[in-house]
Amino acid sequence: MKKIVLIPTYNEKENIAAIISKVLSFPSSYHILVIDDGSPDGTAEIVRGIMQENPDRVFIECRAGKLGLGTAYIHGFKWALANQYDYIIEMDADFSHNPEDLDRLAAACDQGADVAIGSRYVKGGKTENWPLDRKIYSQGGSAYTRLITGMPIKDPTAGFVCYKSKVLAAINLDKIKFIGYAFQIEMKFAAWKLGFIIKEVPITFVDRKIGISKMTKGIIKEAVLGVLNMQLLHIRGRFIKHIKRVYF
Repeated sequence: MKKIVLIPTYNEKENIAAIISKVLSFPSSYHILVIDDGSPDGTAEIVRGIMQENPDRVFIECRAGKLGLGTAYIHGFKWALANQYDYIIEMDADFSHNPEDLDRLAAACDQGADVAIGSRYVKGGKTENWPLDRKIYSQGGSAYTRLITGMPIKDPTAGFVCYKSKVLAAINLDKIKFIGYAFQIEMKFAAWKLGFIIKEVPITFVDRKIGISKMTKGIIKEAVLGVLNMQLLHIRGRFIKHIKRVYF
């Protein structure tokens, strides 16, 4: 299988060389696409230097500015589909996702999953170095999402995910609206509604040790309100389809 790891970046010069080096060290031969949102700290220049030594495995797409996590991944998904990758994996640049788990996610897809989620909240999963308030926000958000959407996914906001290309090809990526962490929920919701097989793989999520967190109150608000709006739109769509089927 042709596999690629998508890494969105904004000011990750402290982490980017190390994370790329780690991924390249695996015998599984993952490719890497960095989607950089105009980092003023020189992240893109570091990646270009690495590309000179690994022109067939490391790639970069540079965007004009900080446009949001969701749009970065959508950009990466389209690039990966155009370049015919079979497994397309989301991963953070800051080592909060352990690259050692890449093979476990890919293996879950090898064994029948269409979407493999690196999960903090299934048996065996956990978080490290998180303050109490972040644990409350995260676990409460996961419970809230399951309640509103009905998705049987214990970690719907997880950002360490392996998609088979057929999943991303089936989702209308231009209709994915959220740009923060609600994007992760919306993608899983879309895959679930399309009937794809989703498996959660336990991981340990470690809070970043270097650099600044991108989490903001606005991102949390988007997730809370976005989940409700997403489900209401889905219900509205089903209602309209029913009316058309009955009366037209």
